Amino acid sequence: MSAADATAVLSAAYEFDEANTRIGFAARYAMVTAVRGEFTEFTGHFELDGENPSRSAVSVTIFTESLNTGQAQRDEHLRSPDFLDVETYPEMNFHSTTVEPVGDGHHRMIGDLTICGVTHSVAVDFTLTGASRDHLGNDLVGFEGSATISRAAFGLTWNALLETGGVLVGDEVTLQLDVALIRVRPAA
Repeated sequence: MSAADATAVLSAAYEFDEANTRIGFAARYAMVTAVRGEFTEFTGHFELDGENPSRSAVSVTIFTESLNTGQAQRDEHLRSPDFLDVETYPEMNFHSTTVEPVGDGHHRMIGDLTICGVTHSVAVDFTLTGASRDHLGNDLVGFEGSATISRAAFGLTWNALLETGGVLVGDEVTLQLDVALIRVRPAA
C-alpha cells in the first residue's frame, strides 16, 4: 500500500480487531523478575486523521475481570480489593486528549486513564506498524505502543515486604499495546 493510500486508510473510524489485539502489562515481582499478563476483553472507538494526527481521538474501555497472567491464584488476587477490585470497578477507561508527532513515525498520545475510580493523565508512545487490506476486504491498521504508570498514583498500594529487603510488587507497571484496528466507516 502506498503512503497516500495509507493516509487515506488512516483517515477513518475504527474499532478493535479483537482477535489480533493484545493489551498487556508487566510489573516487577519480588525484585527479581517481571510478571506479564493481559486483558482479554476490551472495546474501543478510534477516529483517526492520517493527514493531521492531532485531530485523532481514541476512547477505550478495558474490562478488568478479563485479567489473565496464566496463574489462577495470582489472577484472583489481582482482581480482589487489594488491587483492581473488579466487582466495584469492572472497567478501566482511557480517553485521548491530544496526539502529537515525536519524530520519525513515532507519536505520543496523551489522555485520561481511569483505574479504580482514579483518573490521571498518561502519555502513550506509539508507532504505526502498518496498513493493509485483509482477504475479506477490510481496511486494517496496526500500532505498537507502551506507557509506564505508577500503581500508587491510582491507589493500588497493596504490597508485602520481603525478608531480603524490597517489596513483593513493584510500583511501576508497563502497559504494552499491540493493536490491530478495522475500519468501520470513512472519515466524517
